[in-house]
Parts: sequence; C-alpha cells; structure tokens
Amino acid sequence: MPQSEVERIANIEDPFLLLRTATERLNAAQQEVTELSRLRRRVIQDLHAQGMSYAQIAKEAGLTRGRIHQIRHTGPAPEGAFLGRGTITLALPLKREALNARPVVAMEDVTAAKRLEDLARGFDLPFELEHIPLDGTIDLNRPNLIVLCGPRISPVMGALYESDPVLEWVKDGAWTLRDSRTGDTYRSGSDSDPQRPVDYAYLGRLSRPDGNGNVLVFTGIHPQGSLGVVQLLQNEINTLWGQVADRRFSTVIGVEYDPDTGEPIRTELASPLYRHEEE
Repeated sequence: MPQSEVERIANIEDPFLLLRTATERLNAAQQEVTELSRLRRRVIQDLHAQGMSYAQIAKEAGLTRGRIHQIRHTGPAPEGAFLGRGTITLALPLKREALNARPVVAMEDVTAAKRLEDLARGFDLPFELEHIPLDGTIDLNRPNLIVLCGPRISPVMGALYESDPVLEWVKDGAWTLRDSRTGDTYRSGSDSDPQRPVDYAYLGRLSRPDGNGNVLVFTGIHPQGSLGVVQLLQNEINTLWGQVADRRFSTVIGVEYDPDTGEPIRTELASPLYRHEEE
C-alpha cells in the first residue's frame, strides 16, 4: 500500500526537518481547503444564477437544502479569485530618490499596496510584497502575481504591455494611454493645460511571457491613478469578476482625485472593458 503523505512526514527522523515539512504541508492544505471552499461557493452561485433553486441544487449534489444555503453564504467569496488563487505576490518598483539617489518605494505605491493587501486578506488570500529593482528586471512567469509598474520604469513590463491587442502606452511629450480600436487618447490632467485633478490608469490581465498563465497588472499615468485602480477594485471587484472572471482583459480607469491629498474621489471605466479572447 502506498505510503500516505502524513506517514511520510511522520517518518522524517530530523525533528527540525519534520517540523518545517509538517508546517509547510499544513499551510498548503489550509490554502487548498480555502480554494475548494471558494470554488464550491462559486458553483452554487452560478447554478442559482442559471435558474436552479437551492432545493434542486441540493438534490442533484446529494446535500441538504440547508447545507447548500450554508455554503452559499459562508466561506471566501468567489470574486477574490479575480486577484488570484493562493498566496498573492504584489511587485512594486524601486525608484531613485531625487536628493541622495537611494532606492525607495513611492509613498503612493506603499499606500496602494496596503489597501490591496487588506482587500486580498478579506478574501482569505495570503499576501506577500516584493520590490522590482532599479534596473526593472522581474520574473513574470509565476502564479498569483500582481504588478504595479509602468513601462517607463521596467523594460520587462514595457514588453508585456506591448502584448495588449487594444490599449497601448504612448510617449507623446508626456505618457498617455491610447485605444487603438477607437483612437481615443487618455492624457493625465496634470499634463494638460489647464491642469485638472484627473488621472488615467491601465488595468489588465495579460498573458505571461511563457504562455503558462496570466499576470494582473495596473498603474496610473501618475500615482493618483494607481490609487484609483485600488479604489475601483475595492468597490467593484464583484462586477469585474462577473465580466471577465480570471480571463485576459484590459481597460482604462478614469480617476478624479482631491488636488490637496491625491486621494481618489471618483473612479470609473473610461474605456470599454476589452476581453482579449474576443479580439
């Protein structure tokens, strides 16, 4: 009879290796339970949305109607999978400090990261933070990766953005976003004359360079746009999940912000939401 994973771990003689291995396996098992719970809840919601009653779902699944109701209203919400499944890694770029040339993270990026972490943890998603070095190198071929970085800072990200079939970054004096389908150009209000407290941001899920998954990416033309994307995710992640789920897409987010604090006041889709599978 094949040895079970628990038996294999129990037979480890080195107590420290056993402790480390048992902890890693327990963390993996807990993560698996969370994702199975999320998947189960999503299936029930989908079947109910298709017109099945909870009683019908219970009968077909071999469960009680009460148990179906319990699953439907407990556990992690399905829309959390918009961010990823399992431990989320958010990558932020280091930038050169103006005065003493030290590598630092922009304060707005730190704020955006903290708010995104709170959102992820609200969906029972573990969260890790990493920094993109000054040369802009980053390994994009990883699961559950979110990158807050524009094309100017990272050539790797610049190449990734170029894979978008509809939206493109254009350096036209200042950086702008252009919709190649409609011809619309999105220029930050701070780069316009007269200046306005409005920014635009890119939000999309693009194919990894190795083709074995996707990367969720976002960045504002200026930092206020990045904060606006996070606010939109906080308020509209359920709608976004319903529209694109975990598939590839891209859109431009319009952000109106307080000129004194930089905090977003209003966020909305400024362009159509493009599903890349349909392109």
